[in-house]
Amino acid sequence: MTPDATPLADDACYLALKARDARFDGRFFTGVTSTGIYCRPVCSVKTPKRENCRFFGHAAQAENAGFRPCLRCRPELAPHSVVWSIQDASYILAHQAARLLDEPEAWTEAAPSVELLAAKLGVSDRHVRRIFETQFGVSPLQYLQTRRLLTAKQLLADTALPVTQVALISGFASVRRFNAAFVGHYGLNPTQMRRQGATSPDTGITVRLGYRPPYDVAAMTGFFSKRQINAIEFVADGAGGMGMGRTFRVESGGKVHAGWIHASFDESRCHVVLRISDSLREVLPLVIRRLRAMLDLDADPQAINAVLHAGFPGGDGLRVPGAMDGYELAVRAVLGQQITVAAARTLAQRMVDKFGEPIDTPWPALTRLFPAAAVLAQASGDALGQLGIVKQRQTAIVGIAQAVADKRLQLHGGADVNATIAALKALPGIGDWTAQYIAMRALRWPDAFPAGDVALHKALGVQGLKHPAREAELASLAWKPWRSYAVIRAWSGAMQATPPPDATQLIADGDRTARAGATKSIQPT
Repeated sequence: MTPDATPLADDACYLALKARDARFDGRFFTGVTSTGIYCRPVCSVKTPKRENCRFFGHAAQAENAGFRPCLRCRPELAPHSVVWSIQDASYILAHQAARLLDEPEAWTEAAPSVELLAAKLGVSDRHVRRIFETQFGVSPLQYLQTRRLLTAKQLLADTALPVTQVALISGFASVRRFNAAFVGHYGLNPTQMRRQGATSPDTGITVRLGYRPPYDVAAMTGFFSKRQINAIEFVADGAGGMGMGRTFRVESGGKVHAGWIHASFDESRCHVVLRISDSLREVLPLVIRRLRAMLDLDADPQAINAVLHAGFPGGDGLRVPGAMDGYELAVRAVLGQQITVAAARTLAQRMVDKFGEPIDTPWPALTRLFPAAAVLAQASGDALGQLGIVKQRQTAIVGIAQAVADKRLQLHGGADVNATIAALKALPGIGDWTAQYIAMRALRWPDAFPAGDVALHKALGVQGLKHPAREAELASLAWKPWRSYAVIRAWSGAMQATPPPDATQLIADGDRTARAGATKSIQPT
């Protein structure tokens, strides 16, 4: 079975359902005609009879056919289906449209509509409707309605937010419309989705998020551990497995929300257990979306490995590390220009200690927030210079902070990739390497490629040629549309015939080699 195949290979789906195969989580949903419920393939209920099963590529298709979401496996927590292609223009456009509808930060100025969606894609609204219905079997508005209802279902189950707030946060214009849609689709009142003890100010909100194996947890947590800035983040090996915590600030609807998050890996169930402070409950969908991006939980290893495994046999479980805050990532990338990871971390620590805002959390290791864009936008050269930051990087940091504070620059998964890369490179001190790195980690662009990276040149064996960047670019064409993943695998040493002995260390070594060998390119931390 291939992602988004139409029609779905029903026999293959049923085999995956019987095996509760987590590799297919989010790639199809099963509607059970005897119950009227649709489930994820990992649902723990008794496997239904084959003749009672209908299979759908998307939750919206199942709901359009009259099925209600399972209250046990909770389809809203499944990994999203993120598929990229370089073959069919309509296919690409339809999936880009779905990606925009799934991304809450793509709609900060107005509520999503087919007209605005068409404008973002640069085509007519009629064309969007046609290609979307051809690809997914539902209209864009039906797809969006399902996404809103599943978001509301999660908020009702995992928070104590009033129904009015749930309706508005989920994207409904009024409580009346929300109630009507909820009862019409699910046959239940919103309050019937409530669970006791969903939240408390001290322990926060807890949700489980699925991912598809294989997933190299050690490499991912090791990547963040080597870049850890005290007071705003930590990585630790606890009783429940590897865990990561950090403070977080986000603006939504003109209001700034600040709090903490903690994520731990439950590898036996292919889950991430996410705890979110009560102060962030009003932006829970956005926080979940960013956490999924930071840990790359929506990646489809089968689709990626189909392109990359032959060239990188040791990297099947590697993911692209993302960021909770694209602005923070950009600043830290500039701080790491042409220096080691340890030196960059020292500069970032000084910046947090001087400019970071204090915050109260139940975690002793989390006491500050990363400096706000408005603060660094006003920072003087003398203040930054006292931290050991050279003038060129001072200018770059202030330029990024001013652009973000003025909302001229958006650094998240809903931003226009090409326009954002161009805007970044127009800022002082930002070169192609850093722009591509930010596109890879903050914009979640799976095909970003820093062609001038020295570590890549060495991995490809082109470092001694006259134009190594050009040769690397040509070699990378075979990796489209997954070049971001190819970069991570190349840095890890996964081009070897056997997996590297310590993927985490090799990733760090690749980063350090790139910085040490760079002359004009800007290297990240």
